Amino acid sequence: MNEGRTVFAQLLDFLPKYKFDKCVARYHGNRRVRKLPAYEHFLVLAFAQLTWRESLRDIETCLASFGPKLYHAGIRHPIARSTLADANENRDWRIFADFAQVLIQQATPLYADEPFLFELQAAAYALDATTIDLCLSLFPWATFRQHKAAIKLHTLLTLQGNFPTVIIVSTGSVHDVNILDQLVWEAGAFYIMDRAYLDFARWHRLHQCGAFFVTRAKQNFRCARRYSRPVDKTTGLRFDQTVVLTGLVAQRDYPGPLRRIGYRDPATGKGLVFLTNNFTVPALTIAQLYRGRWQIELFFKWIKQHLRIKAFYGTSPNAVRTQIWTAIAVYLLVAILKKRLQLEASLYTILQILSLTLFEKMPILQALTQQPPTPTPSDITDHQCLLEF
Repeated sequence: MNEGRTVFAQLLDFLPKYKFDKCVARYHGNRRVRKLPAYEHFLVLAFAQLTWRESLRDIETCLASFGPKLYHAGIRHPIARSTLADANENRDWRIFADFAQVLIQQATPLYADEPFLFELQAAAYALDATTIDLCLSLFPWATFRQHKAAIKLHTLLTLQGNFPTVIIVSTGSVHDVNILDQLVWEAGAFYIMDRAYLDFARWHRLHQCGAFFVTRAKQNFRCARRYSRPVDKTTGLRFDQTVVLTGLVAQRDYPGPLRRIGYRDPATGKGLVFLTNNFTVPALTIAQLYRGRWQIELFFKWIKQHLRIKAFYGTSPNAVRTQIWTAIAVYLLVAILKKRLQLEASLYTILQILSLTLFEKMPILQALTQQPPTPTPSDITDHQCLLEF
């Protein structure tokens, strides 16, 4: 029998606790707290995410069933649901948001060597938002529509590794394009976004920072053609033009030229028109870059299916944001674990294994690679005795 540490305790070794303590101190997260310190609060919510707990009572009951194993995982005292509810309500959610940013910084270099599907020497990011519907009577602060409440996760996803680098949580009434004001643009990087982010003034600020955008043109887009480049129509390209805006307000907001690329998808026959401020990358690469934007849709689908961010343990803005940022931190923790242990399994497989083995006392690598346990000398002796018998 393995008398070592639990899988949960070994998983926590991948968390930079001193960084978490800095986040707690920044927002005074342990001031006047007697029962549930910030770190234990995070561990309880991480346990709930990894094991897909449905309510505060569910969390309380399941944790109580593990008894002494909780202490060795870092949870020093039994957790009452009222204590957890108070912590979700009152402890500053920015602690968990800042800690998620710390994990993003750790994951970024780990995925720097991931194979890149595009012929680019620069970073590429997909920008989009997903809506999480809520009940208006329970979440009246999450304004969205007259009879509907929701929150939005505005996400900037790196296409090299497919993990988020920036996440902004807002109410559903915040329009997607307003998030462009909160981002810091990386010079030389490509930002792929859909038509919801069309704003010429904000695009011009992005252009002045030395970054590039790739998006689709709306049907009412008005421009004047200045130059056309030859294209190979067998690849699906239809035209590659340099254009300038013709509207008075549009010219004022974006006085420079734009590149307009027409493309017809060979598989579906659908015609698409792209806009970008980059004039050096091949036109076909621009079209392929926009197709890569689909990765962020897959990311949204994945986290909604495998993390608990659609049903919440509290109804206050603080409780909702705390749960969302904890879920994101757990996702990043599993992504870091996958790289540092050099696991071939997918994130989904790792999450499924962890959900069943968190409090098993076995090496975490053995659990995640599904290797048979190494026999001890006593096991070998017992087996020989049985054979002789």
